[in-house]
Amino acid sequence: MKVNNGCDLKSCFMCRLCLKDWLPAIAAHKQNISIKKGHPIFREGELVRGIYFLYSGNVKVHKKWDNEKDLIIRFAKAGEILGHTGLGDDSNYLVSATALEPVVVCYIDMEFFESTMQVNNNLTYKLMRFMANELQESEKRVRNLVHMPVKGRIAQALINLKNQFGINQDGSIAIELTRQDLSSFAGASYETLFKVMNEFTDEKLVEVAGKNIRVINEPQLKKLTDTVSHL
Repeated sequence: MKVNNGCDLKSCFMCRLCLKDWLPAIAAHKQNISIKKGHPIFREGELVRGIYFLYSGNVKVHKKWDNEKDLIIRFAKAGEILGHTGLGDDSNYLVSATALEPVVVCYIDMEFFESTMQVNNNLTYKLMRFMANELQESEKRVRNLVHMPVKGRIAQALINLKNQFGINQDGSIAIELTRQDLSSFAGASYETLFKVMNEFTDEKLVEVAGKNIRVINEPQLKKLTDTVSHL
């Protein structure tokens, strides 16, 4: 559903990095769209038509792992970019993006976005750095899936979520995830995640209350991730 006043032209990845004189052009081309919880923003395999910038809410970016499972590649929060893999030669989205809660996105068609990059050198440079960092993280994820024990992967997932989203006043990680989404992010089965989280709770590494998770002993969690730090 399109909304009238979703974007303030200063919060998202693109608007923060563009020339001020270019902002009226963005205002003329952008579409603000409201997405309901659980609904897709775009699906893997769909034809790429544009780029999305997340104005509010949280989104999971995920890819088919096999016929029945998804692997969550990353989570995105307000201000971040979605669908940038469409800048490559493949004309179809390589991943899916789904709203974890009601979100508002700013949609820019690909032709205008490419023109924006040609005019705004700082945006192009920062996007290149962002994509390079994302590639490095993807390579680490693949390495961890192959070499890191499942307890280490779950520990790393919790640390990454805490670092990205911060914590609430009660100390819990500031994003609510289903156990299925957490297991998909860690590359573990639901049953294994359930067992390991119970072990973490018994060992006083985390506290769990519904969908809220509080990290109690981060140094000990980090030790569980050290098994591939030298690779």
